[in-house]
Amino acid sequence: MGKPLAIVTGGCGFIGSHMVDVLVDKGFAVHVVDSLVGGREANIARHSANSDVRFFKEDIRALEPGNAIFDGAKFVFHFAGIGDIVPSIERPLDYMSVNAQGTVQVLECARAAGVEKLVYAASSSCYGLAAVPTDESHVIDTKYPYALSKYQGEQAVLHWHSVYGLPVNSVRIFNAYGTRSRTSGAYGAVFGVFLKQKLAGKPLTIVGDGTQSRDFLYVTDVAKAFYAAADTDRVGEIYNLGAGNPQTVNYLASLLGGETVALPKRPGEPDCTWADITKIKTELGWKPEVSFEQGVSKILDNIDYWREAPLWDVDSIADATKTWFRFMQEKQNG
Repeated sequence: MGKPLAIVTGGCGFIGSHMVDVLVDKGFAVHVVDSLVGGREANIARHSANSDVRFFKEDIRALEPGNAIFDGAKFVFHFAGIGDIVPSIERPLDYMSVNAQGTVQVLECARAAGVEKLVYAASSSCYGLAAVPTDESHVIDTKYPYALSKYQGEQAVLHWHSVYGLPVNSVRIFNAYGTRSRTSGAYGAVFGVFLKQKLAGKPLTIVGDGTQSRDFLYVTDVAKAFYAAADTDRVGEIYNLGAGNPQTVNYLASLLGGETVALPKRPGEPDCTWADITKIKTELGWKPEVSFEQGVSKILDNIDYWREAPLWDVDSIADATKTWFRFMQEKQNG
């Protein structure tokens, strides 16, 4: 009897590549589906010599039911999508196409293959400016196209469960961080911005006064949570995923070290994200293992990975976020 098969869409990306690690360790054969947009080829090399891991360069929107990639799959982990938040204001069509319609294509492939479980990588951005700590019953308030597209993908996932009986769970990620995060493309996650600035000897650009806090969870803990969401009898569930222990941007900057410079606070962004992780801990027996300090240390040990990342400064960030400010400020002012 051969090894069980798992599919990881976006498996050359940040969280997806760590998901492949977990699955290989669990004795799975893995099919990685990735469009390789944004220079993700480096993560292929990690498993290129492993005959149990096969790579398929595919745009998820082009996947059709009956695709042989999914034949015999036990689990599908769906991470593929566009993850940059700020550019979603300028590119709503792309976000809706990839994150919503692309998810539907994956669902249909999974349904045709008769998979035992599909786990969807949802986003806590669906909660908007949420009350904290935030549990799964919190009101939905999507503030920008990225949040909407990821939430509509989740709605499709749950719809395929209720209508077609596809076994699914959805995991709403708060703030994942760690090694192998994206180093190219649009202005985005704070870690990548800070690490390149540190390498270049430039000041760390802190939005607002730096007291805003984020529920950072190290990426290996994220991948283990997704496996727990697959390896369970529970279906049709939504789980919030964070460390349950928010950290301020100022504290992150102090751990990284170096000078700082302040940027204007962005409208439409929460002062605090904080996942209530009671449900995932209770129902799936998962808990975070890597402390924030340990996680930052791991990143600093691998800081050279970000050497080729774009260097952002006050002026380039202002240019990259000008459309965001225009639309979000207008919305805020009502």
